[in-house]
Amino acid sequence: MPQTAGSADLHAWLDLGAGVAGDMLLGALVDAGAPLDDVQGVIDTALPGAVRLTSSTVRRAGLRATKVEVEVLAGDQPHRRWSDIRHLLERSGLADRVRDSALAVFACLADAEARAHGIPAEEVHFHEVGAWDSIADVVGSCAALDLLGITSVTAGPPALGSGTTRSAHGEMPVPVPAVLELSRGWDVVSGGSGELATPTGMALVRGLASECRPLPPLRVQLTGVGAGTRDTPGRANVVRVVVGTPADRLTGERLWVIEANVDDLDPRVWPDVLARLMAAGAADAWLTPILMKKGRPAHTVSVLSAPSLAPSLRDLLLTLTTTFGVREYAVNRLALERDWRSVTVRDGSVRVKLSLDGNGLIRHATPELEDAAGLAERLGLPLRQVLDEAGAAAQAKGLGPGGSLPR
Repeated sequence: MPQTAGSADLHAWLDLGAGVAGDMLLGALVDAGAPLDDVQGVIDTALPGAVRLTSSTVRRAGLRATKVEVEVLAGDQPHRRWSDIRHLLERSGLADRVRDSALAVFACLADAEARAHGIPAEEVHFHEVGAWDSIADVVGSCAALDLLGITSVTAGPPALGSGTTRSAHGEMPVPVPAVLELSRGWDVVSGGSGELATPTGMALVRGLASECRPLPPLRVQLTGVGAGTRDTPGRANVVRVVVGTPADRLTGERLWVIEANVDDLDPRVWPDVLARLMAAGAADAWLTPILMKKGRPAHTVSVLSAPSLAPSLRDLLLTLTTTFGVREYAVNRLALERDWRSVTVRDGSVRVKLSLDGNGLIRHATPELEDAAGLAERLGLPLRQVLDEAGAAAQAKGLGPGGSLPR
């Protein structure tokens, strides 16, 4: 009986301790409840008449799992270029989210192959990965995530294997070059002998998962186990997926902190520096008083940045301050779900920022200071009085801590 998700906003964590391949991930998602016929229908949109999916229940080292087989119906199996696959997906009738996810996976693979072979990504020719069955694994996995309502993915460290394997280029060391390139910045383990992680599998992980981390706090709703082809004694050759809602509605993201110690900047300049960093897209910016060598008072200026904005914010920090350099490090930010509601205060309106726990209850309710300050100035009232009245109005409207968010 298929499992049914109780929420349209779900997180999936991938257990890759035995390795990963495209058919293993697809099998795990089908085992978790993605209807095989619906996955087939999505693949047919991109590859009409090219493949047929079948599934069966198998055992791997005594563990039950779902094995998805991709039967190739079309005879054409050329070595396709990355541009060919991109055009195929872009011209297909796939839903935007499925198409964009599949393109992200193949873009990761093209970049890895380009680095491994020292050629431009546009000139990369996919061999095994360009075949219909591998394209079906990618599109099918992206479709299954969409069908299950999964909106975010993280993964544990994958086992890559060891030894050698045969490929279109001849005998290759394990992990093969593309898999090794796809492992940059990711935690990995050897995990055993043979090729445990395929290029398709690793590209799916890097294209779909936001970070490598242990199993996060989840309220588990779905689980799935997908089988690889080999049944290795003593090691279950499977990928597992755990699907649920994040505990306390905490949403995680990887951000960068950019910092510098500054002891020779006119203190009057700091408010402008922080304001301009925030205006340039920083998630946060702040100062910390410090004492440097020889007893000199100074400040540490810190900027919290999305990875895509880090280069521009770094340059701005170097321009706005007198520092000769910065230091950077990655952090995980976990944030409660947030919402905004407005309350009436006298003849004005003040927004109230709300945070929600895992049960949809309000944990914090804070009137917006700028709204209250503007209203206080207009009415000629003390700011503290307007803040108090806004808090009371929020309570009266059921927006206080412990209440439920009105829909």
